[in-house]
Amino acid sequence: MQDIISRLRAKKNDEGFTLIELLVVVVIIGVLVAIAVPVYLNYRQGAADKSAQSDVRGAISAVEQFYTDNGNTYPAGFVSKQSTDSPVAIGGQQITLSDKTVMTLTSTAAAATYKICAYNTGGTSKKYYVYDSAAGGSVSGKVYTTFSMDTCTGS
Repeated sequence: MQDIISRLRAKKNDEGFTLIELLVVVVIIGVLVAIAVPVYLNYRQGAADKSAQSDVRGAISAVEQFYTDNGNTYPAGFVSKQSTDSPVAIGGQQITLSDKTVMTLTSTAAAATYKICAYNTGGTSKKYYVYDSAAGGSVSGKVYTTFSMDTCTGS
């Protein structure tokens, strides 16, 4: 009897992880993934939004450069240029749009003012960045329920 007990004790030193321990580890990993994935997706949307905003700022610089080089007139507008159309030419300036960005440049008939609007299809839904030269100021994003890329206006 002593011999059997000593053999069982010797075998007990060779034990591995139990099924319960493995299940607990899998559950912990699942919880961490469930927390991390939504945070990562929100980060990607924010980065896409910022790239559209940055593209508008770059276009403003190109338009203003055109204005000073061409006798105080703004360039003719264009409608819905996409990142696949990149680089977009504004006068002698080239603007490279970020991936999935759609941009429009509109100017008045007298070429006295212009508007630039853009959004990123990978960003926040219905968030548009608009710059109006008549109003000036900074480029900020706004969520619109309806928006016209042809006129850069929304509600």
